[in-house]
Amino acid sequence: MANGALTRDPLIRAFGAVLRGHREAAKLSRPALAKALGCTPQWIEKLETGQRAPSEATSEDFDTYFKTPETFHRMWVEIRRAGKHAELPPGFSGFVDLEAKATIMYIFENMAITGLFQTPQYAYEVLKAGRKPEVVERLVATRMERQQILARDNPPQIVLVLDEWVLHRPVGDQGTRKEQIGRLIENAQEPNIAVQVVPSRTGAYLGFMGSFTMLSFDDGPDLVYVEGHAEGQVIDTPNKVQDHELNFNMIRGGAVSVEDSLNLLRTMWEDL
Repeated sequence: MANGALTRDPLIRAFGAVLRGHREAAKLSRPALAKALGCTPQWIEKLETGQRAPSEATSEDFDTYFKTPETFHRMWVEIRRAGKHAELPPGFSGFVDLEAKATIMYIFENMAITGLFQTPQYAYEVLKAGRKPEVVERLVATRMERQQILARDNPPQIVLVLDEWVLHRPVGDQGTRKEQIGRLIENAQEPNIAVQVVPSRTGAYLGFMGSFTMLSFDDGPDLVYVEGHAEGQVIDTPNKVQDHELNFNMIRGGAVSVEDSLNLLRTMWEDL
């Protein structure tokens, strides 16, 4: 859904107005509220002006912060009933909530660049197959909202391992690919992020089994999320989590170093 359409939606506009009212009553600037919630002032502005629909996790965060039991969440429920929420695959919304609380992430991708590092245009190209444009816009907005965890004061430590074929896959036009690889280069230079690439010359390896994400927490057991074509699954069985950890380490063992991976990305960006 285009931003203009969101701005005209009365339910999303009402959510933004209530949010602004509570923020101003608390004598908080947008930067101050953003800092408290671990997001950016720009994201607060988009919510207050109705340019973005809130997620369920966002509504619950506001209720917790402002001590308004169910106020924001009930508004989110009405937005969902009106069909203005992002259509997420079964199991994925639970993963998003867990992702926002994780302190360490180990991500392996063999099909596309991970959603946390995607540009809006790349995300649109990845998500558009078989969906109406307005649905894709909502999914992209949700994906961009997830990325706010990278801007908080204590962002998670992330190790991302990519199959090199992900970088060569023609997702969108040349400009889309160049912008996306440029974003990945920026991410790879952050102190809390390590990006490694399994070179295309590598033969059969465990990465053929599919993409997955492992999450570690300060106050809970490790989890694994595996996304399929129809639904996602969060795995918390200790022995299965351990199996994925072993597989990740073996996959990572076949990747080139962080420095060589960054050089590879820069070369690809320059060639586009």
